[in-house]
Amino acid sequence: MKKLLLLGALIALAGSALAQEAMKVATVKPDELVWKDNPNLPKGAQVAILLGDRTKAGEVVVQRIKLPPNYQVPPHTHPYAETITLISGSVGFGMGEKFDNTGPLSKPGTLFANPARHAHYLWTGTEEAILQGQFIGPGGRGHRLHKSG
Repeated sequence: MKKLLLLGALIALAGSALAQEAMKVATVKPDELVWKDNPNLPKGAQVAILLGDRTKAGEVVVQRIKLPPNYQVPPHTHPYAETITLISGSVGFGMGEKFDNTGPLSKPGTLFANPARHAHYLWTGTEEAILQGQFIGPGGRGHRLHKSG
């Protein structure tokens, strides 16, 4: 039993070391971001990749998402877990497969953690919002949109 626990600990340490080796030192300044239309969201959303390659398995991806005022992201899921931090503006976060924007709007600094394959949606207030999202790739076109109503 002790050998099995030791082996498990060694494998965990090796995996952690490999992940740390894969990450590179990076500094990304806000005025250097390259914003592009986000093909995974309705027209108007933009994305800037700060770190990582969304197509590579096991790669840490950090991205910023810019959403216009009074914007809605319909219910959807991802094949990966994600964490989202609201950088600026105000956003409402909802859970489930039916869109309902009657909840409160969150302020900058709010963190939203969502497990893989868990339906969620969001909407913006009367100003542009910028979110920062992190996940482990791959994360190509993994959204599965749900029909509301």
